[in-house]
Amino acid sequence: MILSKQHQTGIATMLFLLISLIGKAQTSDSLIVSQMKTVGINFYPHNEVQLIMSGKDKFDLLFEDIRQAKSNVHLEYFNFRNDSIASLLFDLLREKRKQGVEVRALFDGFGNDSNNQPLKKHHIKSLRADSIDIHEFDPVRFPWVNHIWPRDHRKIVVIDGHIAYTGGMNVADYYIVGTKQVGEWRDMHCRIEGPVVNELQTIFARIWQKVTKEQLNDEKYYQAKDKGDKMVGIANREPNRTNKIMRQFYISALDDAQDSIKIINPYFTLTPSVKKAIHRAIKRGVKVDILVSAKSDIPLTPDAVFYNVHKLMKKGANIWLYQPGFHHSKIMMVDGRFCTVGSTNLDARSLRYDYEVNALIINKQVTQELQDMFMRDTRKSVLLTPEEWNKFRTGWQKFRGWFAQLFTPFM
Repeated sequence: MILSKQHQTGIATMLFLLISLIGKAQTSDSLIVSQMKTVGINFYPHNEVQLIMSGKDKFDLLFEDIRQAKSNVHLEYFNFRNDSIASLLFDLLREKRKQGVEVRALFDGFGNDSNNQPLKKHHIKSLRADSIDIHEFDPVRFPWVNHIWPRDHRKIVVIDGHIAYTGGMNVADYYIVGTKQVGEWRDMHCRIEGPVVNELQTIFARIWQKVTKEQLNDEKYYQAKDKGDKMVGIANREPNRTNKIMRQFYISALDDAQDSIKIINPYFTLTPSVKKAIHRAIKRGVKVDILVSAKSDIPLTPDAVFYNVHKLMKKGANIWLYQPGFHHSKIMMVDGRFCTVGSTNLDARSLRYDYEVNALIINKQVTQELQDMFMRDTRKSVLLTPEEWNKFRTGWQKFRGWFAQLFTPFM
């Protein structure tokens, strides 16, 4: 069959547009990688990423992977709460030690002391007696003021050098059963296999050496190989080493957005530079959706959060107030193309002071999974409007928010 000149021209035009769209997507993703590399984020292809959207799923998966461990298990958490899930974890780790698996665990001194069920000295002594090598990062001692910053707020587990977990969850029962104060406790985590796991192991090894002086250089700790098709980078904040990386990462991602930005973050007090990046996105016509919780686990900070999101609502952002419980997730999705899951709160502590880690995933499928979850959670939320704002906050509460935001450089 011979096509007419008109048909040939039409087909050629369609092919050109298709190739252009494919090329644009590839160029766009390559541009993201290039931009993020300039702020110190290394990317690795061929990873597999599993999003974990509940505490039960996280601990089920984590415990099963630990049961299968043959060589080593490394854990770094802000805190291990002294409750039933931690007891199950430590019993499992004791069993693995009996099988000859190396177990190293690290927790933050302030993170431990500031929770209402901390590990006590006798717990640590018992774990060490069972050959679990557990240490406290920067114990809080009198006078403790110089120990407020920086804290190790990261959540990293690496198993046999080829499976990693990271995200927003510590080790506590409330990730499964919630709390009386706020109800359900929502959070996000991810399980990763692939070359990027070696970087997470390196991050653990560096702080482990800082605390214990032991070096973890043996190749048995770095066994990650190509596994899937996901491009993943790691943003790792270490004081005096990568001080600005989280701020630069968020600003670059926000400035790159062309269509949409979706954010869930619990302590949304912001730094001026990140706030300005959100303002710029709104001015460009980017649709900005931000979800925060109507309830919180701590005082004062929520007042500053509500003050900030109200200001952003007036700038043109869609603000969602999550109702069923406390959303502790720290996630962001940009243009449906890339997303981040990690430990970083959008507050001064995380962006300027503490040790933090985020996985940056350049993959439409993973990003869509997060966006689907975001949309489900908006159905459990109230969209903030001027009318809802006046119902939600009394005059006194509004003043309290103004007062609280004065302290955001230290929150």
